[in-house]
Amino acid sequence: MNGFKSLSNYTIHEEAKVGENVTISPYSFIDKDVEIGDGTWIGPNVTIFPGARIGKNCRIFPGAVISAIPQDLKFNGEQTTTEIGDNSTIREYVTINRGTAYAQKTSIGKNCLLMAYVHVAHDCILGDHIILANNVNLAGHVVIQDWAILEGLVAVQQFIQIGMHSFIAGGSLVRKNVPPYVKAAREPLSYTGVNTVGLRRRNFTTEQINHIQEIYRILFVKGYNTSHAVQIIEDSLKDTEEKQNILDFIKSADPGIMRGFQTVNGRQFDENTIE
Repeated sequence: MNGFKSLSNYTIHEEAKVGENVTISPYSFIDKDVEIGDGTWIGPNVTIFPGARIGKNCRIFPGAVISAIPQDLKFNGEQTTTEIGDNSTIREYVTINRGTAYAQKTSIGKNCLLMAYVHVAHDCILGDHIILANNVNLAGHVVIQDWAILEGLVAVQQFIQIGMHSFIAGGSLVRKNVPPYVKAAREPLSYTGVNTVGLRRRNFTTEQINHIQEIYRILFVKGYNTSHAVQIIEDSLKDTEEKQNILDFIKSADPGIMRGFQTVNGRQFDENTIE
């Protein structure tokens, strides 16, 4: 069978490396050059192609396709990987493409949840504790930092960065970078406040949250251009880890960050607006 063997109605290549206490359900297919960590559960009808590196205690639900070749015409068969960290859950019909020569890998961190029908394209790098709700679509080269949450039907353009602890409302189109600790919504995507609920759940103090809010009032609400706002933040606010994370993100953001305070149909919106 060209190096494959069938056991209990699933097919696994003899060169695949499967850890201890791994469950592989019927009708799943595991190709060569695949590594699966201890305690992982593979549901029925899962397809895992070469280059997959799956951590310990993951759960991969029916219909998922892991490490298929990129949907990129520049891809030329190079050796690349798809990496999934420990304790991550991949729900039904998720597709994760492996990397290209650009980054050599597509990476999902630890303790992530990718809900049904999510697509993660080539060379995306996702941190830990990320939630992508149903039908989120990531184009190639997207970077998402730890603890970000994207609600259902969010579509992210290629090369976009999404900051840590951010929250993006369902149905959003993400064409600009989203800084850390914020909520983002509307069309075009814009700042709707600090993600205070998420930050409190992760044990940020009131002082930390107030400090983050002050940074974003200067950046998004008071009407300064970005470079002027950054200078004010650097000069007038105390140095903290959160401040440094925000400034580092903004300075590296290309093609710039999303919109801030704005007026829609004569009505002004800021972080205190309830819609």
